[in-house]
Amino acid sequence: MAILINNKERIPDHWTLIQSASGPDVFSPLKGRNALLPLGLFLSDEEEAASQFSAIGVWLDSHQNLDKLEDRLSSLPIIALNFPVFNDGRPYSLARRLRRDLGYIGEIRAIGDVLRDQLCFLERCGFDSFALRSDQDPDACLKAFSDFSTSYTATAVNEMPLFRRRG
Repeated sequence: MAILINNKERIPDHWTLIQSASGPDVFSPLKGRNALLPLGLFLSDEEEAASQFSAIGVWLDSHQNLDKLEDRLSSLPIIALNFPVFNDGRPYSLARRLRRDLGYIGEIRAIGDVLRDQLCFLERCGFDSFALRSDQDPDACLKAFSDFSTSYTATAVNEMPLFRRRG
């Protein structure tokens, strides 16, 4: 089970990540839970899922884009972005686009190959929740948020670069 950090605190995960699904009774065993659905399943079975789950979020692989979700963002409490491997940086751009360009205010969660070394930078791009890889030490990961005292550049969290913040 992944270790979850949300807003710089270790918390229990109240969302069930559904990897893939097929068949008529696919949602029945998970009825009443909060579900994170893969984008394709969300788009094809949104009404059925809404009748089965307490809440629905969606997760995207790094190669997918946000176009099909733009008109649904206000109804999604959580969007998870998958890092299939450590060196795939496309979800950083997706998170920044969600926060800055599309004004998404819900939870943005990093899932997949999420390591301590990424956390500070993920937060600066707009992520506020992190499902850590199972071999990561949660206490060491929490310390990652204080590795750097400030950012020189503008971020999704602070749109003003350092030279503008200094008076």
